[in-house]
Amino acid sequence: MSVRHYSMRTGVAAFLLTVIALLSPAHAMDIKRVVSPGGIEAWLVEDHKVPVLALEWAFEGAGGTDPKGKEGLTNLASTMLDEGAGPYDSQAFQARLQDKAIALGFDAGRDGFSGSLRTLTEHRDEALDLTRLALTEPHFAPEALDRMRASIMASLKRDLADPNYVARRQFYATAFSGHPYGGEVRGTLETLPTVTPDDLRAFVKGQFGRDRLVVAAAGDISPEDLGKALDRVFGTLPAKTEAPAIADVTMAGLGQTILLPRPTAQTVMLMGQPGVKRDDPDWYAATVMNYVLGGGGFGSRLMEEVREKRGLSYGVYSYLIPMDHAAVVMAGGSTVNAKAGQALDIIRQEWARMAKDGLTDQEMADAKTYLTGSFPLQLGSTQAIARVLLQVKRDNLGIDYLNQRDRYINGVTQADIKRVAQRLLDPAKLLTVLVGKPEGVTPTRTVEGGS
Repeated sequence: MSVRHYSMRTGVAAFLLTVIALLSPAHAMDIKRVVSPGGIEAWLVEDHKVPVLALEWAFEGAGGTDPKGKEGLTNLASTMLDEGAGPYDSQAFQARLQDKAIALGFDAGRDGFSGSLRTLTEHRDEALDLTRLALTEPHFAPEALDRMRASIMASLKRDLADPNYVARRQFYATAFSGHPYGGEVRGTLETLPTVTPDDLRAFVKGQFGRDRLVVAAAGDISPEDLGKALDRVFGTLPAKTEAPAIADVTMAGLGQTILLPRPTAQTVMLMGQPGVKRDDPDWYAATVMNYVLGGGGFGSRLMEEVREKRGLSYGVYSYLIPMDHAAVVMAGGSTVNAKAGQALDIIRQEWARMAKDGLTDQEMADAKTYLTGSFPLQLGSTQAIARVLLQVKRDNLGIDYLNQRDRYINGVTQADIKRVAQRLLDPAKLLTVLVGKPEGVTPTRTVEGGS
């Protein structure tokens, strides 16, 4: 990705105030549904106060299943699309992006392949053309491929020395063994060298199709001009693609405690069990519950009990991970080896206490106030709005979701919290991964020398 940072502080500040006003009860955010002449749909928040356009898109499910032995192919493709396309070699393509302050990037995720464009209005036409070339005429030159592959492999080697990374890799490999979610999106040191330019070309041809395309936009563009832009960027992509479907998966390893011994001063702890997907009716109750449990920073129960009262950790947290084919509720943190057993016991006790007692009325009120009041701050830029719109569209939440979200959060009841906490939180079912030399812990399995 190439990004030229430029200063528009006054405009951005004004835009932020506008966003907060738009999301107040008296002002609904105006999201327009745009359909291009070629039939491509997008959602748009139109705003002409700042001369910037942000375009976000995703190909649903694309790259979710890399061919066996070619793991990391999709992620490698995400790094290669702007390394030369159409009439421009890598250096020329990057120079055009930088000279016009165009930010163009791509990302390979577990549930799809996404892209992002941000450009000043005056350079919009060129930005759109460069994006189209990257999607439809990438070069995948051997020199660039070798360079980007070496960079990814170097990052993988560095991460193998990071206890937090090792814990995450072991957690997902255990929870989703045999499923794409269990693998490393970036591939492995063994599979990356097998990826060829022809593999990358086949990936783009086979998985970038309009049938799996989701688009959102925000900023200085009219609905009519956005319709033309959609066809300009995406109109020549195949109408249909036949990428392998990803199956739903049930989380495995529940109740296990896995130790990966490392000669470190602290133990990294990662714990989780099945959570809620984004379209689950219990999502909002789970969000409020999680904020109090461990998602609310220094105000959460886990931070209060583990750090503030006992000084067992600099930080401990919980969070919800909704994916298309599975979901996880997780907790994590780190502590000195000698206190690992005690820290784990406290986390599990808080897990059980939430399931048994739910929230106090004050905790409920404070969580709702924060979750509704802080949300507009996530929409503080044109690009942030486009990204949120894209996720709302991908999650099928409805075009009026941003105007209804506060109502959903405020509608959560104590009965909802108790039901959801009892459904999700069972300390006996936690899959726990520890990396370090923890004391006071009896693992059910020890993994020596790897993840």
